[in-house]
Amino acid sequence: MNAANGFLLIGSDIGAADETDYLHWLTREHAAERLSVPGFLSVRVFRRQARGLGEFLIFYRLASPSIAQSPAYLARLDQPTEWSQRIMPKLQNFLRGAGPIRFEAGSGEGMAIACLPFDAGQIEGFVAAAEEIADAERVVAVRVIEADATATGIQTREKSLRQGDRSFSAMLMIEALDEAALAPVTMLGAAGNESPKIYRQVFALDLRNEPADENDR
Repeated sequence: MNAANGFLLIGSDIGAADETDYLHWLTREHAAERLSVPGFLSVRVFRRQARGLGEFLIFYRLASPSIAQSPAYLARLDQPTEWSQRIMPKLQNFLRGAGPIRFEAGSGEGMAIACLPFDAGQIEGFVAAAEEIADAERVVAVRVIEADATATGIQTREKSLRQGDRSFSAMLMIEALDEAALAPVTMLGAAGNESPKIYRQVFALDLRNEPADENDR
């Protein structure tokens, strides 16, 4: 189990004409800005192509679930940068959830990740399934996350720049060495859940791995 037991997950789609600006904003400003908030530990960005849009998933590890409601983080949400103010209205199908990591196995990062939302009332069954999936060939990590409606639903200025925000109840996330290893996961969506989506990692930043500044030594 990773020492970081909180998460923030963001999903959104962006049109081809705005994708380069979005990626530059995300990798040159936004990710580092978020990781400067105490309790934000790392960020990973995943992408898939569908319906003519780039579909992105951003996964932040938090020191604890409470970080998603911390005064420092909420202050950032209420004071979005000029670049953020330009990007936010362009994001489509915005999805956001924050809360605890209920189960995690594996200690690495895979190239491909499958994400399957489900109702939190089924969480015990999905944790049991995750324990079995963790032993599958070419699977490197499995986690079950649960969104806290209170933490997710806080109204902020940044949120007011978007329309139609959605959330989710819980999600199963499976990381593997390639997409082929995730093919059996598609069967898990048959029991009344959404079909899983498979993404590839395109960016990661972990300030815990950054060399210390000489002034801090």
